[in-house]
Amino acid sequence: MRYSGLQREVLSLYRKCLRESRKKDVIARPHFKSFARTEFEKGIGLDKKDFAAIEFLLRKGQRQLEMYSSPGIKDIR
Repeated sequence: MRYSGLQREVLSLYRKCLRESRKKDVIARPHFKSFARTEFEKGIGLDKKDFAAIEFLLRKGQRQLEMYSSPGIKDIR
């Protein structure tokens, strides 16, 4: 299956989120994974052609990833 550019970006962001969750404490990892999954599931119902909304959510996700990947953030619930 061939993915569009935006689809590849979304998948890439999701993989980055999962990689960052592996850097957290063992007890906090499931919380980070669950948060990432929940956030991505919110966008499942979006129309594939709603580029503005998808790009907005990608930027929002990038900012959240940067924030939550900082070493000062120990856990998320």
